[in-house]
Amino acid sequence: MRLEGKTAFISGAARGLGAEMARLLHSHGANVMVTDILEEEGEKLVSAHDNMRFMRHDVLDEAQWAAAMQATQEAFGGLDILVNNAGIAHDASLTEETTLEQWRKVIGIDLDAVFLGCKHAIGLMKKSGGSIINISSIYGIVGSAGQTPYHAAKGGVRLLTKGLAVELAQLQYGIRVNSIHPGFVVTDMVRQGLKQAVDGGLMPGENEAIEMLTMQTPLGRLGAPRDIANAVLFLASDESSWMTGSEVVVDGGYTAQ
Repeated sequence: MRLEGKTAFISGAARGLGAEMARLLHSHGANVMVTDILEEEGEKLVSAHDNMRFMRHDVLDEAQWAAAMQATQEAFGGLDILVNNAGIAHDASLTEETTLEQWRKVIGIDLDAVFLGCKHAIGLMKKSGGSIINISSIYGIVGSAGQTPYHAAKGGVRLLTKGLAVELAQLQYGIRVNSIHPGFVVTDMVRQGLKQAVDGGLMPGENEAIEMLTMQTPLGRLGAPRDIANAVLFLASDESSWMTGSEVVVDGGYTAQ
C-alpha cells in the first residue's frame, strides 16, 4: 500500500497504459480520477473499483481541465499525483507530406495538454506537495523516420518536465516533476502506429515489424503495460522523493545501443 491515502489523476486512462496505471495505483491504496474521451470504456473501468471515478475530459479544452481538477477536489479532497498520460500517435508520413493540421493535432494533444495538466494541478498540489509524472517516449530522446510531429511533442514534454521541476523546486512547493520514456509496448496504439508505418512503406509487414523491434531490444521482448505502470508507481511513491527533473527510460535497452 505504497500510496495509501493519496489521490491520483490520470488522463487518457480509459484503456491501454493509462488503465493499467489506474489499476496499479489503486491497488496500492490511491484514490484515482480517470479521465478520457472514451466514456464507455472509462465507466467500465471505474465500475470495478471503489474510490475510482471517471470523468469525460477533452485534454485540449482548458475549461475542462479546470472542471476535472475541481471534480477531483470535491470527490477526494485534494490531489497528490498527476499522470499526464493522454496522447496520440502520428499517422506516419514524411515531413514534406505532413500537413500543418496534422502537426498541430499531435503537438496539441501530446504537448499542449501536458502543459495544461501541469498548470491546473499545481494549484491543488502546492499546499501539501506531490508528484507530477509526464509520459513522454523514447521518441522524445531519439529520432525515426515519419514521426517528426511526435518527436517534437515528446521532446517538448521532456524539457517542459525539466524546466517545471526546477521552477517548482525554487518556489519550494514540494512538487516533484519527472518524465517516463516508454519504448515499444504492446498496446493498440503501438499496433496502429506499426500498421500505418507498414501502409506507408516505412516498415515491412506488421508481424515482421514486431519481430524486428523485438530483435532490436536487448532484453529480447517488447514491453507490457505493467512495465510502464510500475515506473509510474515508483515516481508516485515516496520512494522517489529525491527525484525531480529526471527522465526514466523504460525500453528494454532499446536506446542504450
